[in-house]
Order: sequence, then C-alpha cells, then structure tokens
Amino acid sequence: MVVGLVVGTRQPRPWIVSDELWPLIEPLLPEPAPKLVEGRPRIPDRQALCGILFVLHTGIQWEYLPQELGFGSAMTCWRHLAAWNKAGVWDELHLVLLKKLRAAKKLDWSRAVIDSGPLVRACGLSGRT
Repeated sequence: MVVGLVVGTRQPRPWIVSDELWPLIEPLLPEPAPKLVEGRPRIPDRQALCGILFVLHTGIQWEYLPQELGFGSAMTCWRHLAAWNKAGVWDELHLVLLKKLRAAKKLDWSRAVIDSGPLVRACGLSGRT
C-alpha cells in the first residue's frame, strides 16, 4: 500500500514509507554531501524520511523525536528535510504521485479547490472595482 494514496483506509503507522512508495521517492533525492569529519555512520534516507513523517504526523517538536524509533536524531532528520526542500524534492514527488494517481484513475476532482490569490497578486489585480 502506498502512503497517502489510498483514501478511507487507516494505516497503523502512516509514517512508515511503504515498499511501493520508496522506489518513487528514492530517485528524487539528491546525493548526500561527502562527510567532512568521521563520526557516526550516515542514517539511510528512507529512515530519515520516516523520521520526518513521524514528526509531521504526530505534531511533536523535533527535539522530542525518540531515538529508539531508529530514525536518527532530530537534527539529522531536520537537515535531510532542509536539504530536500532546497533540492525541490517535494514538488517533484507531488508531480510523480499525481501522474501515478492520474494513470490509475484515482484522482477525485470533486473535492478540488483553486486559489486565485497568487494569480491576483501576481497580476496586480485587487478584486475591487
């Protein structure tokens, strides 16, 4: 099962990235920078992503991410999130998932919302007459 693609079913741990979803995400991730100093081994990207999803799903503060879950430290997960934001991973993932959902005819446009605010601001329109 793909995380977030099936509506109406509840996963017991929605922060765990499924084997079906990971191959879609992994190619989008940038290569990690070389380590400048020796230290602990690098946490695999999949584990860091699960840590990020855990924080986002539960709403806990980064500093309270439990080490026992095996996602790495909160700072490690946060750094991955920042690097992936900078690399545009989330926009690319959004497009990949939309394409997959579109191909499977799983998009329900009856609940779509369009926000014209950015267009109005970009064009200098105020909406007032």
